[in-house]
Amino acid sequence: MNEIFIKSLYKTIVQDKELYRNQLDNSNIDKVTEEYLKQVLELYNDASQDKKDALVDFIELIMIDTISNMLGIIDGSSTLSGCDAESKLYLDGIDTDNELQDLFLEYVEEIDE
Repeated sequence: MNEIFIKSLYKTIVQDKELYRNQLDNSNIDKVTEEYLKQVLELYNDASQDKKDALVDFIELIMIDTISNMLGIIDGSSTLSGCDAESKLYLDGIDTDNELQDLFLEYVEEIDE
């Protein structure tokens, strides 16, 4: 079950990075109201295709790192700064045995090969 959960997380969150690329490619800067998003769009629009690809790859890296850190915290293999609470994650009533973060990173490494 843990492997299925990990693969589903990756497919649901990380593979959807193309949604961000589409948003960057198709947003009308004149209709954007948030200043930070306007700045991001200006940066993106002024970049070469290689740099646009690098930016989307960086977004993917941030997603992977964030998921990995969250999995480590919620499956109990990592500690949370400033909080002594102990967490455990159960999938279908079964303890994940502090392995979700490792399984996720192994899966990401397999995909990259």
